[in-house]
Amino acid sequence: MSKSIYVGNLPWSATEDQIRKLFSAYGTVNSVNLISDRNTGRARGFGFVEMPDADATAAIQAFNGFRMDGRSLEVNEAQPKVTRSPRY
Repeated sequence: MSKSIYVGNLPWSATEDQIRKLFSAYGTVNSVNLISDRNTGRARGFGFVEMPDADATAAIQAFNGFRMDGRSLEVNEAQPKVTRSPRY
């Protein structure tokens, strides 16, 4: 099984390759997906890393609070997206 890890407060300059290299220190990285604004294409400052369960647990413990380019990362297990009802 694999886990999806939420990685927040990323530096705007972070790339998928940098995140993959960082997290691979704790095991196999299945995928990296940094989220960008669909209108501007600019980074939104967060993303997701998918890793096997045991590797993900170690990476979460190691990188939560880790400083990257002067920013303290927020790293935890990703939660399912909550569907919101439309506002009227």
